Amino acid sequence: MKLSNAIHAKKRIGSSLVLCYSLFILSNCCLFINFLSNVLVATSKKPDDKVQAEKVAKAVKLGSTLRKKGKKIRTSVTFHRPKTLTKPRNPKYPRISAPPRNKLDHYQILKYPLTTESAMKKIEDNNTLVFIVDLRADKKKIKAAVKKMYDIQAKKVNTLIRPDGTKKAYVRLTPDYDALDVANKIGII
Repeated sequence: MKLSNAIHAKKRIGSSLVLCYSLFILSNCCLFINFLSNVLVATSKKPDDKVQAEKVAKAVKLGSTLRKKGKKIRTSVTFHRPKTLTKPRNPKYPRISAPPRNKLDHYQILKYPLTTESAMKKIEDNNTLVFIVDLRADKKKIKAAVKKMYDIQAKKVNTLIRPDGTKKAYVRLTPDYDALDVANKIGII
């Protein structure tokens, strides 16, 4: 290979001239020829048209000038520090040993039936049972407790708080049930 060819190669490949001369001096002609052919092939490749077109399209889409970030609209007059990391609670042991018991179940709501003369008169005349109930029980709870305990449907419930501080409930039964039969079943009479 002539020196002039090496100079022409210098024009094509630029900065790799020092390497070319050292190879030429060492007279490794085969190695030198392989190197030049690889370099020429590498420099002769043009960038892919499709890739170049995509780059141009992206540049056109973005615009030539740099995009300015808009100012954040402030909706409050006070400044707040950012919310810090809050981890979920992962206790080593339960703080409550047992789940709380329902303190107002149907056994607690209905304490006992009243067996006074006026209560008996209500049973006979008005189809109504009379109970002493828990002070915290409301009419809906009393109705549900009567349904659960004695399997009877109440039409309505009237309540009053007696002077001794206990609550009395008048449970009016539907016409399907007879208060006298229910009272016998419960054991009032």
